[in-house]
Order: sequence, then structure tokens, then C-alpha cells
Amino acid sequence: MKLRRKRDLVSWNRFFWCTIAVSLSFVIFSTFTFSTLRFLGVSFRPVLISSWQNPALNAVTGEYSVNRRIFRPPEAEIQETVIFPDQVLIFLKYPSASTLFTKEDLQCGYFNRNSSRTEINLPPISIDGQDDPKIQIVRCPLQPRRLSVSLAWEGQDRHLMRAPPPRRWDSLVYEALIDGDNTTVVFVKGLNLRPEKLTDRSRFECVYGWDFRTSRFLLRSEVLSVAQEIVRCKTPLSLLKHPQKLTSIKVSVRAKGKGIFPSIARPGFRPGSGSDPIRARRKPHKMCVCTMLRNQARFLKEWVIYHRRIGVQRWFIYDNNSDDSIETVVESLAESDYNVTRHIWPWLKTQEAGFAHCALRARNSCEWIGFIDVDEFLHLPDPDLTLHDILRNYSGLPWVGELRTACHSFGPSGLQRVPSQGVMVGYTCRMVSPERHKSIVRPEALNSTLVNVVHHFHLKEGFDYVNIGRGAMVINHYKYQVWEVFKEKFYRRVATYVADWQEKENVGSKDRAPGLGTKAIEPPNWSGRFCEITDTGLRDWVLQSFMERGTGLLPWQEKPLTDTQHKQQ
Repeated sequence: MKLRRKRDLVSWNRFFWCTIAVSLSFVIFSTFTFSTLRFLGVSFRPVLISSWQNPALNAVTGEYSVNRRIFRPPEAEIQETVIFPDQVLIFLKYPSASTLFTKEDLQCGYFNRNSSRTEINLPPISIDGQDDPKIQIVRCPLQPRRLSVSLAWEGQDRHLMRAPPPRRWDSLVYEALIDGDNTTVVFVKGLNLRPEKLTDRSRFECVYGWDFRTSRFLLRSEVLSVAQEIVRCKTPLSLLKHPQKLTSIKVSVRAKGKGIFPSIARPGFRPGSGSDPIRARRKPHKMCVCTMLRNQARFLKEWVIYHRRIGVQRWFIYDNNSDDSIETVVESLAESDYNVTRHIWPWLKTQEAGFAHCALRARNSCEWIGFIDVDEFLHLPDPDLTLHDILRNYSGLPWVGELRTACHSFGPSGLQRVPSQGVMVGYTCRMVSPERHKSIVRPEALNSTLVNVVHHFHLKEGFDYVNIGRGAMVINHYKYQVWEVFKEKFYRRVATYVADWQEKENVGSKDRAPGLGTKAIEPPNWSGRFCEITDTGLRDWVLQSFMERGTGLLPWQEKPLTDTQHKQQ
């Protein structure tokens, strides 16, 4: 038995030379023409095409001239392609220091298996950068036919590269990273496991390599835990000794008896300081916040500016397929010295996994981190208390791993339109009883499985939670806003274990508006609903603390244009 196990593990020397052989094979194969590929029966999907018209190449400089302007064309390869219900995600990889494409540089081209020329050219939905500056995601509209994927300059019948086989988003290893204890945390869509429950880890194993279609040339490793959509693996020692290799190979999960999941995940190496909260070094931030959002750009500025005033120092924004130019808002805040970063998280219905990913990211820099939405605001009713005062009371208690804060749900407060002064000033009527709680946690106190129910995590043995008194801190949850805003909840696909609002499942759940149904149709008297008690505490504090003398404006409001600016327009 021991001899068989030893044969399953490939030595690093053999692993390296096998990699060279596979790479050479890929180079040879990629020189085949598209007619050869069609002959072999390969199926394709969308093509990315440069919008530069008939560029003239300078053979000496390697630059292109278009309308007398000189360009050096970006170099890129299609690394992965993922099929979503309404779009195709194409991952472009660039060499170091390469120029990146913009949305205007590319088109999504489509052709069927019987033709090498594109039948349809459409602009990309968007193009986004990743945490890795060498990776971009291009989103193309999904077309209802089998189509090809490649990259070419328009005006030349020349395809520079071919794409790997497309993957389905709902059965995929989509993210992975090396944790501080040198384990690999793998995020998998399609395990279909029960929420909040551990699964028998002996049913799975982790595999590392380039091509999972064959069992040869794979490194195998033990699974340490499996829960919800997260698998924690023991990273092979040969990879830890060569961390530069971790960004070039993939990791996947094999369900014994069912095969290996398709994977696009390359585990980044993120060294940590360990998981012992007592011995951990001093961290730069006392309080951080993580959120996942989609199309909330118009509310983000108010949320960030307010929370910095009460003591939040760092914001992690996980962007789940926004198309409302939120990157512009984040860049503006960062330029104004707010420590805000946007992280592209395109995966549908993976909020729990995204928050687990964020907790790992924040562990080395944040003593405490809260998981709240952009329509939720921490409120300190006692004006003599600060957020850091509250955290200081528990930072010296090593057994406290989580602070639970009650949430008050506010209604439309009689409004028909989005309040111009922001949600905190505009909405002042709420339900009497708190609906639920949200959590602020120490990252080191989280259970290694990273099991969570969206806004609160399971803790390690030896840690416990504390309920914060409502006189010290609550969360104002502006859940039921004017109908124009609220109806967007019907179209978001975020939490894994919460039914979408349009699905006829768990209609009576607290995650839905009571009695609203499954269609985004405004009910009678919406503006007067969910209003049992007037609460102006936060509104009054905001007006006193933030209002600009003279103009009466709050810092997140747009300043009116001057006469000169009107004339310039």
C-alpha cells in the first residue's frame, strides 16, 4: 500500500521535465491552422478582435502605424474561458510590463464551426483588471451557438492564439490561494454540499498540474477539510520549496469515484504570520470592513466617508459583476486617501466563499474585520463612545473572537425618490424589533474550514462571541428603500444558500420582504411600509458632524455647478 502511494506522487525533477514536454507540445500544436483544428473536431467560442484597422507593421521596430500614429500592439494570450448564463468571461494574460488592451481596442467576434471568418462582431460588455496586474477579464455577450475563441488584429486574417476549452461556471474550481500555514484553500463551484456542515474529507483529494485530463504528471495531496464550497488541502512540499511555480500550475479537486473538477485556479503564494492571535504581530489596521456588491456605485461614497469618521481604516470591495462604473468611484476615494481597494469577484452565488477569501486576505493587516453591506451603517448611539473604544474593550480578551451587533431595518420612510442627502439622512422610520445580527470578527479566530452564513463565521474551539449592547452600537440597515432602489434586489445573484428573489422557494424567508412575492412589481403604498417607529439618531449626528457651512451640503453630495461651469458645458 505504501509503495502504491509513493508512485502516485511525482518527484519535482520528473514533474519539471514533464512540464517542459507538455509546453513544447502545446507550442507545436498551437502552430496548426484553424482548418486543421476544425478537422480535429475542436469546438470554439467568441473571438477577441483588435479594433485597429489594417495596421502597417514596421519590421525594424516591431511597431504599427495607424493613421500616422505609432502603436506597439499589446501582447496577450487567452488563458481561460468561462461560460456564464448571460456572458462569456475571457481571461487575458500579459507578459510583464506589457501594454494592456482597453475596451475600445477589442471586439468580440463570433463564427460557427463551418467558417473561419467572423459572422458577428460585438463590443465587449466590459474589460477589467485583476489583483494580478498581468491578468484582465474581458466579458463578451453569450451567443446561442457553438462559436470560436481567439485573438486577432482586425483587417488581417491571422489568429495569434487559440483558447483552452471553455468551462462552465457552475462546475469549476475558480479560485485558490496559499494560506499563512502553507495549506491551499480551494474554492469550488458545484460540490453541492449542505450549508454549515462538514463533509467527509476522505471522499476527496487535491491535485496539482497543468492538464487534469490524464492522471499522469499530477501531484496529489491530502484534503484537510471540506465544507460548503471550500476545500483546504495540504500543499505539496515540493511546491512550497519552489513558490514561483505556484502561479503557473493549477490546483483542482478530485471527488473519488466522480473524477476531477475542471479548474482555472492558480494558487497565489501569500505568506502569513501564522494563526495564533496571542503571538501575532501588531497589525496596521484596528478595524477593516469587507463587502460584496453589484451596481451600488452611487451609494459607496457615503458608506466609506461615514465609516472612516467613526474609525474604519480599510475597505475591501468585492465587485460581483457591476456595470455602473464603480471603478471610477473607488479610484476617486483612493485618490482622496481612503484605503479602499476593489477586487473583481465575477463568480455567481458565491458570497460566502467571497467573504472567506476576504477574511484570508485581511488576516495579516486587520485586527478586526466586519462583514456588512453597503446599505448597512454601524451606528454608535452614545456620542462619548468611538468604534475604537468598543474594540479596545475586547482586544485584551483573547477568548473573544466575534462581536455581534443587532440590525434595525429601515423602511422607505414615506419617500418616493432617492433622498438627495443620502440614506442616513433620508430614511428615518424603521421596524421596532431588530431583525438579525451582523458580525465583527478577529480573522485568527475563524474556524479553519471558513464556514460562514454570509455575515458571520464559525469560530475555532476556545473562542466565543459577545453581544454588543444596543446602547453602545447597532447597525442601521436601510433594507427597504424607495422602490427604484429596492427592486434591484430581485436581480442580484449573490448568496449560495439563499434563494434568489425571483425563485418560488422559501418565499417566507427573512431574506425577502414580507408578502412581496417573486416579481419586481411595486406593491400598493410601498413608501409607507416597514415603518413602526421614528428613529432620527443617526440622521441628527450626520447633519451635525458632516454638513458644510454655507452650502449645507454633505461630503458625498454633488456640488452644484457654478455659472462658469454651466457656460463651459
